[in-house]
Amino acid sequence: MIPDKVVIAEKLAVLREHWSPRIVGELNGQHVKLAKFQGEFIWHAHDEEDELFLVISGSFEMQFRDRTVALREGEFLIVPRGVEHRPVAAEEVCILLFEPAGTLNTGNAGGDRTVVNPERL
Repeated sequence: MIPDKVVIAEKLAVLREHWSPRIVGELNGQHVKLAKFQGEFIWHAHDEEDELFLVISGSFEMQFRDRTVALREGEFLIVPRGVEHRPVAAEEVCILLFEPAGTLNTGNAGGDRTVVNPERL
């Protein structure tokens, strides 16, 4: 079966919640997710997973304990496994995430913002 294409703008249009990633694709044990966020997330790390953050629209800062990396539309950053980080966006940002299936958005921190089973769009 040949899959349909994914139109990112259409998927983002139905995504309303911040900090709640949704799965839009899957390949080789990896999930492709879309998310919107604004404000500060929690400090966390992923002990076993690398994460790729690609900015679709807007901008945000990825804070690390020793520095901050500013990301704008069309730029991406790979956060290596085990590195503590916190995304912060002054205004709403739309991102694409690429990470191993089963990766929790809050990593080792847990808490009420954890999305255990992300919905598929």
